[in-house]
Amino acid sequence: MLHLAIAAGLVLGLAVGLGASATGNAWLLALAEGSAPIGAIFMNAIRMVIIPLIITIIFTSIAKLGDPRKLGRIGGLTIAYYWITLIPAIAIGMATMKFGLRFASEIDMPETAAADVPELQSIVDFIVSLVPANPFAAASNGSLLPLIVFTALVAAATGTLAVERRERMINIAEDASAALIKLVWWILYTAPIGVFGLAAPVTARLGWDLVQSLGIFIVFVFVGLVIFLAVVTLPLVYFVAGVGPLKYLRGTFGGVSIAVSTTSTAAAIPVTREEAIENIGVSPTIANLLVPLGASMHRPGSALFQGAAIVFLAYLYGVPIPMTAIAAALLATFLVSLTVAPVPSSGVVTMAPALDAVGVPVAGLAIILGIDRIPDMMRSAVNLLGQVSAAALVDRWTTTDGRE
Repeated sequence: MLHLAIAAGLVLGLAVGLGASATGNAWLLALAEGSAPIGAIFMNAIRMVIIPLIITIIFTSIAKLGDPRKLGRIGGLTIAYYWITLIPAIAIGMATMKFGLRFASEIDMPETAAADVPELQSIVDFIVSLVPANPFAAASNGSLLPLIVFTALVAAATGTLAVERRERMINIAEDASAALIKLVWWILYTAPIGVFGLAAPVTARLGWDLVQSLGIFIVFVFVGLVIFLAVVTLPLVYFVAGVGPLKYLRGTFGGVSIAVSTTSTAAAIPVTREEAIENIGVSPTIANLLVPLGASMHRPGSALFQGAAIVFLAYLYGVPIPMTAIAAALLATFLVSLTVAPVPSSGVVTMAPALDAVGVPVAGLAIILGIDRIPDMMRSAVNLLGQVSAAALVDRWTTTDGRE
């Protein structure tokens, strides 16, 4: 229901904005422009909570891995597969959206967004800036990537502590994360109004071109997800695990159906585990371990979506993406994609660090949030297919029973 309410807020905002743009009606123009402060308050609330939420989730996810030296072969192969396959997902998302935007109308960046675009660093300066001399100063200055890198390093160090001390720190982070997730829910309940306040004034300035661009965004996110399955997931499953594409897709249909309908791979864990064992031939030991782990740590579809969204929003606001920005976007999206929160459209609301890294105004998130139900369903399917592929590949790499 929340997705429908947010979509309704977007549709109403687009309708008011289009009406104001097409007719020049003074009342509609006043309504569209007058709603801008509401949108600004909503985005400030999102930014207020997302940074600490991302930090606590990243800390918890990495710290729970324990001592990296003790992960063992299964753990090492799994984490390596998770992380390595995210890079082509992000790259495909960016490249596909870059191609798709050739079919979009040229959009003039709103003047209010120009001040939000920071000067981009050189590649060397960007790499140096990832290690903060003062993490607290980085936090106060809004430098998100250095703060995330610092958090990841502290979490890795925490994983090497004695079990009792490690669990104590993880419990604190999980409690903080639970409170922040509750706050995110409260903020999202206001999203229909907030999205209206962001969509109406922008559409009043840009007109029908914005609506057309949103349609192109949805279409080419779908295209990118299909390409990722065709060139990464399915070939790996076929050539490494020995499972043909049709058998793989049929064998995971039940889990995919649940993931699509609920936009949650976690909700599909019981069915996915059963299908991985019975239909794909994954050993029960590997399935029991990697299916739940994948649901919490491996989201290639979300990574692809975030890469595409960065390119789309950069186009929308007229922000150039040189090689420096591409490197920053890849790293930022990779780190952000490791986070997962049990809130609607978490793949959208956790994108703020990645957008900051390339100088794209965060306000654009609200526009994507309004149309996210369809992309969320699509990327949830790809997330689940990627998670099962990890279990199948790791099972084949670590067993020698000759199973076909």
